[in-house]
Amino acid sequence: MSSRIALVLVSLAIAGCTVLAVRSIDERYGPAAVRDRIAPPSDATSYERTAQPIFERRCLVCHACYDAPCQLKMERFAGIDRGATTAQVYDAARLLEAPMTRLGEDAQTTAQWRDKGFFPVLNERKQTPSTNLDASVLYRMLMLKAQNPLPRGVLPSNVFDFSIDRQATCPALESMSAFEKQHPQWGMPFGLPALSPLELFTVKRWLANGAKANGPPPLSQTYVDAVARWEAFLNDDAPKSQLMSRYIYEHLFLGDLYFDEIGTAEHFHLVRSTTPPGQPIDIIASRRPYDDPGVPRPYYRLQRSTEALVSKTHMAYALNARRMQRWEELFLRPDYVVDELPSYKTPDASNPFVTFRAIPVKSRYQFMIDEAQYTIMGFIKGPVCRGQIALNVIEDNFWVWFIDPDVEAVTHDGEFLAKQAKNLTLPAALGSNNLRLLQWVRYSKMEEDWLEANAKHNRATYPNGHKLTLDLIWNGDGVNSNAALTIFRHFDSATVVRGLVGPEPKTAWVIDYPLLERIHYLLVAGYDVYGNAGLQLFSRLYMDFLRIGGEFNFLYFLPPEARNAAVHYWYRGAEKTIAKYLDDYQVLFDQATGIAYTGADPQHELYEHLKERIGPALATHYDLDRAKLPDDLAREIRRLDGAKGLPVSWLPELSIVRFETSAGWRTLTIVHNDGHSNVATMFDEDDRRRPQEDTLSVVPGYLGAYPNAFFEVRRGEAQAFVDAIENLSGDADFGRLMDRFGVRRSDPAFWNYSDAVFSEVEALDYADRGVLDYSRIENR
Repeated sequence: MSSRIALVLVSLAIAGCTVLAVRSIDERYGPAAVRDRIAPPSDATSYERTAQPIFERRCLVCHACYDAPCQLKMERFAGIDRGATTAQVYDAARLLEAPMTRLGEDAQTTAQWRDKGFFPVLNERKQTPSTNLDASVLYRMLMLKAQNPLPRGVLPSNVFDFSIDRQATCPALESMSAFEKQHPQWGMPFGLPALSPLELFTVKRWLANGAKANGPPPLSQTYVDAVARWEAFLNDDAPKSQLMSRYIYEHLFLGDLYFDEIGTAEHFHLVRSTTPPGQPIDIIASRRPYDDPGVPRPYYRLQRSTEALVSKTHMAYALNARRMQRWEELFLRPDYVVDELPSYKTPDASNPFVTFRAIPVKSRYQFMIDEAQYTIMGFIKGPVCRGQIALNVIEDNFWVWFIDPDVEAVTHDGEFLAKQAKNLTLPAALGSNNLRLLQWVRYSKMEEDWLEANAKHNRATYPNGHKLTLDLIWNGDGVNSNAALTIFRHFDSATVVRGLVGPEPKTAWVIDYPLLERIHYLLVAGYDVYGNAGLQLFSRLYMDFLRIGGEFNFLYFLPPEARNAAVHYWYRGAEKTIAKYLDDYQVLFDQATGIAYTGADPQHELYEHLKERIGPALATHYDLDRAKLPDDLAREIRRLDGAKGLPVSWLPELSIVRFETSAGWRTLTIVHNDGHSNVATMFDEDDRRRPQEDTLSVVPGYLGAYPNAFFEVRRGEAQAFVDAIENLSGDADFGRLMDRFGVRRSDPAFWNYSDAVFSEVEALDYADRGVLDYSRIENR
C-alpha cells in the first residue's frame, strides 16, 4: 500500500470517528446552537456577580491576549462565549498571513466566530442544569483538575510542558472524553492548583443556570458628556483637524484611554468608525491603523472597553482638559496649511514622513515624548504578548533620553524628512505576505543613504559650533518625568518605566524624532502579529538599524576614544557586516563632544551629567530608598541590587519577593538582566550569552507583567535568603532556594500567595496596574 493511500485511509478514518462522535454528542445532549446569554440585571447568578471575580483571579492569569491558550480569551465575557480554536496566532514558519481573530474587531457575534472556526466552551445544546455542565468544556476542564490535584514539588517534565512554544491541545466537546483519559493532569488551571471547593461550587452554579451575563451597565451621564466632547474635538471638519486626528489615532490605537478628571473606572479605545458621533459605532477592522478605511471619511470614536485590565497589555493614557489644550497648541494653532488630505495607499500611508509632512516636526515629536513611556511601551509591552523576535534586538537593560524638541525643530524639518521618504521606507510597505527577503540588500543601502544625508544635514545645522552638549537633551521642561526612561528586557517580554532605575547599565540610547517615529511605525503601527515569517524577520533585521541609531546618538556625547571602546565592547564578536556598518556609522558623524570630561570613566560621567540635566523631572518611583525598608532588610537588599556574576545567572528573569517585617509585608521585584557579547544577531542567542556579566536590579513593589518565580521570606530570614542567592552555582542550589523560600506553582498555598499579590496590585495608585500573567512561572 502506498504511503499516499495509507494517508487517505487514515484521514477518512479520523473523519469517520469525528462524525460518529458528533452524532453521539447530538443524541446525548441535542443539536448545537448559539445561545442568547443576556440575563436581566436582577439575576443573582449572572456572570458579573458570580464567576467573573473568580475567573479574573484564577483564569485570566493565563487566558488573556494573543497568547491565551487556544485563543480562549477571558478578559471579558464575550471571549468566553466565543470559545476556543486550534488556529495559532504565533507561527514563525508561516508563508502567508493568517486570518485575523481580534476579539471585538474581526467578528461581532458568537455566531460569526463559529463561522471562523471557534468552538464553544460553554454548553450550546439542551439548556438543562445537567447538560449545561456535562456539555461544557470549561466545566469539565475545571473538574478534571479538581479530581486530579497536582503533586507537590517540581512537576514532572514528561507530563507538563510549560514552554511558550509548546504544542497546544485544544479539545472540543466531541474529544473531551478522550482528552480526560489521555491527560488527566491537564485540567484547568493548567499546571496550577485547582479552584477551592467554594469557587468551584460558585462557577458550577453559574454554568448550571445557563452561564448568563448582564453585560456592562449604562455609562453615567458624566462619561457620556466627556465622550461627546472628545469625539466632537476629534471629528471637526477642517482638513487640519482631520490630519491631526489621523495622526493621533495612528499613535493611540492601542491605548486604554481614561478620563482622569472623572476616575479610572472606565477605559475607552480610540477606533475608526464608518459612523459619525451620535450614532452607534461601526468599527473599521483594518489590519493596520493606516490601512484604507474603505469609506470616504472615517470617524474617530471612543469605544467603551469592557475588558479586565491585564498588565501585559494595559497601556493607560489620560484624557483631560489640559490634554485637549495641549493638542490644540501642537496641531491646530501652528501656522501651516493642509491643502489636501494624504492618501491611504500603502507605500505612502506606511511612511509617516510622507503622510504627515504638513504637520510641524516639533508638534509631532512633542506629542510623542509628552508621553514617551507610553510611546516606547507600544513596542516594548504592546498586545503582541510574545515578543522574542522583536525583543532580542535590544539589551536586557538600558537607559533612554530624548533630543530636545526645540533642537529637532531646527535639525529635522518636515520637508527634509519628506525628501528622505524613500530612504525611510519601512518593511510594512511590502505588506504582511512579504517573501522578498532579498530586498534586505536594498533596505540596507537605503539606510546607508539616509545616514549619509542625515549626517550631512546635521553637520550643517547642529548648534554650539557643531559640538554636542547637554543642551541638546530634553529635560522634560523641568516637570515631565517622561524625560528619562529605563527599559528591561525579560527574554520574550519587556518593561519600560520612568526614571533611571537600578545600577548603571552597559548601554544607553538617545532618541530623536526620526528614530522614534520609525520605531513606532516599524513595531507598532506597521507590525502584524498575523503576518508571515518574512515580514517578522524583516522587522527584526530592520530594528538593528534603529537600535544602533539610538546607541550612537548616546555615544556621540562621549569623547571619540571612549566611543570606540564602547562600540567594541558592546559589539564583541559581531558579524563582519555589522562591524563594517558600525565603522561606517562612526565615520559619518564625527563631531567632537562639547562636554568636558575629567576622569577615567567618561560613560559614568555622562550618566551623572544626564541625571543632572533631567533634574527635578527625574522619576524616583522605583528608587529603593523610597521603599522605606527596615534597616536590617535594606542592608540585605543593597547586597542584591547591582549584584553581578555567575550566581546571578541562575535566577529567573523576574522574581516577586514578599518580605515579612514588623510593619507588615513588603514586596520587591528582583530583575535579572542577562549579559550578552552583542545583540546584533537574531539567532543563536545562547552562544552570545555571557552569564558572568549578568546583573540584578531590585525595585520596590511590582515591575513587569510576567513573573517567573514567587518567594516569601519570613521575618529574620532575609540574610539567609540573600546568602543563598549569592552562593547559587546550579539548578540544584536554585531548587534548594525554592524549597526553603519559594512558592511553586504546585504549592497548595499558591492561590493564597497569589491573592495577596492580586490585592496589592489592585491597590496600586498608578494607572498602568493590571492582572499579572502566570504563564511564564518556572517549574524548577
